[in-house]
Amino acid sequence: MRVLGIDPGLRSTGWGIVDVEGSKLRHVANGQCQTVAGPLSGRLLCLFDGLSDVILQYQPSHAAVEQTFVNRDGAGTLKLGQARGIAVLVPAKFGLEVGEYAPNAVKKAVVGVGHADKKQVEHMVMLQLPGIKLAGPDATDALAIAICHAHHIQANGHFQAALKRANG
Repeated sequence: MRVLGIDPGLRSTGWGIVDVEGSKLRHVANGQCQTVAGPLSGRLLCLFDGLSDVILQYQPSHAAVEQTFVNRDGAGTLKLGQARGIAVLVPAKFGLEVGEYAPNAVKKAVVGVGHADKKQVEHMVMLQLPGIKLAGPDATDALAIAICHAHHIQANGHFQAALKRANG
């Protein structure tokens, strides 16, 4: 199974890909789709094209995106929501179901604590994916999202197998 994690942002959308074999995780790639100042439509197109290229190159079988949190800056939240829309749309365009996780759920899955700081998340991502070179903080968060989704898929698979055994 190959999992793509996406951390949406209008200036920089992070992406990270891990392969999952049983309980083992292996880093495939990570990066950031950067946009330059300009019209919103052009920035969104840049994110769309960048994420499309990632999916075409690495062929993930699963995808996950971090949920948007609402803050006091309504305009900023709306713009982030538009970038998040691209992050959900692109994998769907390629036929992937998209898991969605709250930031605290991602931190809890990766660090064990829902209110971990960025340094703790980075440390645990590097521990789980030894020898990795991180492309930046948004790519780190995207890898954490991919790891979170991999854990959830595996847990759901174990649950479904147990139900099947129980029902004979």
